[in-house]
Amino acid sequence: MPFPPYHFGPSGFVALTFRKWIDVPVFMLANVAVDVEVAVIALFGIGWPSHRFCHSIAGGIVVGIALGLMAYPFMPVFKWGMNLIKLPYQKSSLKKLIISGILGVWLHVFIDAIYHWDLRIFWPSNAKPLYHLLTQNQVKLGCLIFWVLMIIPYIFAVRQYYKKKTTTNTTNQQ
Repeated sequence: MPFPPYHFGPSGFVALTFRKWIDVPVFMLANVAVDVEVAVIALFGIGWPSHRFCHSIAGGIVVGIALGLMAYPFMPVFKWGMNLIKLPYQKSSLKKLIISGILGVWLHVFIDAIYHWDLRIFWPSNAKPLYHLLTQNQVKLGCLIFWVLMIIPYIFAVRQYYKKKTTTNTTNQQ
């Protein structure tokens, strides 16, 4: 993507829709964290290609596992953040965090593989079967559409948050 926030539309939609099985904060962070590779390459003037190992299926596994492991001690922070935006959050297992990290990176890589000519999704192979499956403008538009569609699962999640909060308050008063 030309700008990482484009990824928040699809990642937010997927994470909120499947929040029962995906750790929302880890999945969404994974969609941005993988672009650290691009930033480091640009910052240190390493040169082309800017999308390397981390932007591949194999690299996504490595980055996703690392992110899941690093996220585990931060779950209280995630819970605080999710409460701030009125989304329910329960402590996740390490397995769920790792799977969320891997799937989050893979979603990012899948989108970027359509958009960027230098991304080798099946590294070390040079094959680029997804490149130009859609035009760059279609990819951007699709990501923006998912920003809007993300509102639907967000509303359901917020309703669940308040329903759970009301049930908890009622139980505590009795």
